[in-house]
Order: sequence, then C-alpha cells, then structure tokens
Amino acid sequence: MKVGRALISVSDKTGLEVFVRALHEQGVEILSTGGTASFIRSLDIPVVDISTYTGFPELMDGRVKTLHPRIHGGLLALRDNEEHIRQAEEYDIPFIDMVVVNLYPFIKTVSKAGTTLEDAIENIDIGGPSMLRSAAKNYRSVAVVSSPAQYEKIVEEMEKSDRAISENTSRHLALEVFRKTSEYDNAISKYLSREFLDANDPGKEGFPEELEIRLSKVYSLRYGENPHQGAAFYRDAGMPSAGLSDIEQLQGKQLSFNNIMDINAAVQMTMGFGRPSVSIVKHNNPCGIAMSDTLEKAYMDALDCDRLSAFGSIMSFNKTVREDLARLILDEADFVECIIAPDFGHGALDIFGEKKNLRILRFPEIKKLSPREKDMKKVLGGMLVQDLDAEEFSADGLEVVTSARPCEEMMDSLIFAWKVCKFVKSNAIVLCQGTKTVGIGAGQMSRVDSVITAIRKAGTRAKGSVLASDAFFPMPDSIEEAGKAGISAIIQPGGSIRDKDVIAACDRSGIPMVFTGTRHFRH
Repeated sequence: MKVGRALISVSDKTGLEVFVRALHEQGVEILSTGGTASFIRSLDIPVVDISTYTGFPELMDGRVKTLHPRIHGGLLALRDNEEHIRQAEEYDIPFIDMVVVNLYPFIKTVSKAGTTLEDAIENIDIGGPSMLRSAAKNYRSVAVVSSPAQYEKIVEEMEKSDRAISENTSRHLALEVFRKTSEYDNAISKYLSREFLDANDPGKEGFPEELEIRLSKVYSLRYGENPHQGAAFYRDAGMPSAGLSDIEQLQGKQLSFNNIMDINAAVQMTMGFGRPSVSIVKHNNPCGIAMSDTLEKAYMDALDCDRLSAFGSIMSFNKTVREDLARLILDEADFVECIIAPDFGHGALDIFGEKKNLRILRFPEIKKLSPREKDMKKVLGGMLVQDLDAEEFSADGLEVVTSARPCEEMMDSLIFAWKVCKFVKSNAIVLCQGTKTVGIGAGQMSRVDSVITAIRKAGTRAKGSVLASDAFFPMPDSIEEAGKAGISAIIQPGGSIRDKDVIAACDRSGIPMVFTGTRHFRH
C-alpha cells in the first residue's frame, strides 16, 4: 500500500517532529486533532483539522472528535471491494492510509498519588482505541502506528519503496495494536474493579468467574531457580502501583531469578515500618529484621540475629543509605548479593563501587500493599488466587489469655515480633528482644521443631525474649520448650482445640500470652 493520507493524534509526542517532517517531505497529507494539530502547525507543516475534515466540530471537551463515518469509513473500507468503493464515493469518504495514535496515559495517571476517580475516567481513551482497531482490522490497506518506537523503521521503509508499506510490516503493526489495546482495557478493568466493587464480597470484585492476567516482559534471565531452567521476568501490565519492575539497578551483575524472589520478600518486610528498618533475607526467609532510631543500629541488630545465614543475602533498607552505613555494611558482612533502598548518597555509591559485582538497587516508591491486591500461585493446570496478607494490624484486638499480663515494653516487642512473623515461612517462630529479631525458626514440619530451631539460633539471647508464632500451638510441648529457654512472653493466633492446655502450660511457667485471632501462614 502507498501512504497518501495519514491521521495523527498522539498523547506522547516523543519523536513526532522528525516523523511528521519525513511524512511531509514524502508528500503525505496529514489530518490531526487538537493539541497534535497545533504541534504540527507550529512546525510550519500543513495539517487539516479533523473538524474541518469531518465537517463536525469537536464536542464535549474533546470527548467526541474522531467518532465519525468519514474517519472510520476511510479506515475500514476494503480497497478491493467494489461496493465499499461505491459507498465511499457516494458519501464522500476519502481513504485514510495510515493512523498514528498513542493512547491517553491511563496507567501513568492512576499511578500518581492523589489521582481521583474523575481524573482516571477522563484518561480513558475512546477515540484512540477505536481508530487503532479500525486500522488494524483493515491492515491490508491501512498502516497503523501505535508507538514512537516504530517511527524510524516506518520512515526507512517508506523512503526505500516510494511511500509504500509492505503487508508483512502492516501485519506486525496490527498485531501490536491488538496487544496494546488488550493491555489498556485490562488496566482499566482492574482499576475500576478496585474502585467500584466491594472487596469484602468475594463473589464480585474479589474472585470473578473469569480472571485475565496480562504480563509484559521486562527482560530475560540467565536461568531460573537452577541453571537447567529457562526464565524471564514479567511485570503485571495492568498494575498501576510501583512494583519490582520499577527498580533502578545502579551497579552490579544482572539480577537472577532467585535474587528477584528474595528482593520481593525483603522489600515487603521493610515497607511496613515507619522507623528506620532493615531486613536481611536468604531463600525467601529473613535471617534478621530490626527497627531502631538509626539505620546503622537497625542494620547491626538485623545482622547480629544470624550472621552465618546472612552470607550471600539480600538486604533491604527503608531509608536512604549514606556513606557511613555503606562502609559499615562492607566491613561487617562477609558477602552480600544485593542491597536495595529508596536512595543512596553519592559517597555510599562510591564505597559500594569497590565491589563491582555487588548489586545496588534503588526502589524509590516503596508503598504499603493494599489487601485488595491479589496474590497468585501457579499450580499444575491452574492458579490459586487469594487476597494479599496485607491487613492492617491493630493492637486493640489483642486478648491476654493468661494469668500473667505482659508489661508495656513486652507488648511493644510482641507487636513487632507479630509483624515480622508473617514474612517467615510456616511453621514460623520468631524470637525478639525489643524491636530486633534474635532467633528465627522457619519452614519446619512441626511447630515445636521451629521453636527449638529459633531458640538454638538465639542462644543466650533467647532468655528474656518474646516469641511469636504464625499459627496456633497444637499442643503444650512448644510452651514447655519456651519455658526452659526463659521466653518472657508469647503472641499467637489461638484457635486450637487444645488452647486450654497451652494456656495452662504458660501459667505454669509464668509466661504471659496474648491471642491475635489472626493467622499468618506463608507457604
């Protein structure tokens, strides 16, 4: 097909000047709308306004401008169909040979803090997708350009072939359109589902009868969990909030599959704390988590929880890492895979530069996760979908069930331990002193084994620490082990048929215990 007339209407004007000049130099007539027409006219390039072309003004703040038979007839008419040609002539519908459209930035808009529902709705493009789809449907006769990244190749092809676009090129352009519009509609659907529907009604927004997942490839990985497994990293195409694909890597080797898994865990562990906090993660479990008045103190407390396991770990910081802390990290840790923080001081980056393979990652928008977001786990032949375990914790709901009551200092430590516990693989036991972990028992098949593991890792620090359990104790044996180790207080969900026996064991040892009523399994 030869391009004689092009319709251009874009939000993103990147590269547009060069592209439009190239079309003009090749003698292509240009139609355009609103701001795009003004931009093209400012380049001293002739442009026909859509309202002049259709004989109909733009209406309703630009909501209605290209939804017109003279536009869509010119796009959809089959050039080898005599009846289509006859009707086009009868109703004075000239053919349009190229559409250049990129859509209103819906995903970018709803990603901004403070975006209102009205702002989001005004950024739902109607005319743009309609023109893209009409042109893509008629790809044998219309070239459809949906991204600035396509401009250069289109110009090169037209220059080499006297304004012609090959059918093979047009096919690929059309396919890209349907991918883009599908992703766009999916993003709108997800956003409006969160805004319109009741998250507490699992039959509605929570878990629909059909669930569409749209993923966009970010990059390929060297391999998966093991070298014989291929792998790639994809982002949720419909997710407006910041995710791991927004991470900026400042130095170091490419991230691996296992790195990304651990980074995901580490970031979630620190994002929930307002005070300076550090998480150190290995194999998706924390080696240590701490919160303190300074990031340096939090780092040392987290590292001291389990220095042996911290070898080759991922470290996440919820505040800016500066020069003194950077030197402390390299001096104290034997080997670190990745360091992630909202920002880094220049001096810190210079110090980390001494370790060329150390991955340094900036994640500037660490946000709390909404319980409305979904957690998905792939299984053979299907997918398990659940609400994220992101429920806001309130100490008001705690119930003291023993004769002894925890003092205020104990209660603060219990609350910290409970917040940490949900990030540990079940069966999970966490021992804390103040707002630092001192022993963690993770992933054991029996709860008492997790208790024994946490106490062993804590050593002498177990005495006087508080204990958090992600689920109820099925029998008193764990309490007996805690009593022997000198545990000062316990927090757990409760709900076992043997709760009375467990409470009695605490009373015998003089250990205060509180129930949360909420479980935190993590498989």
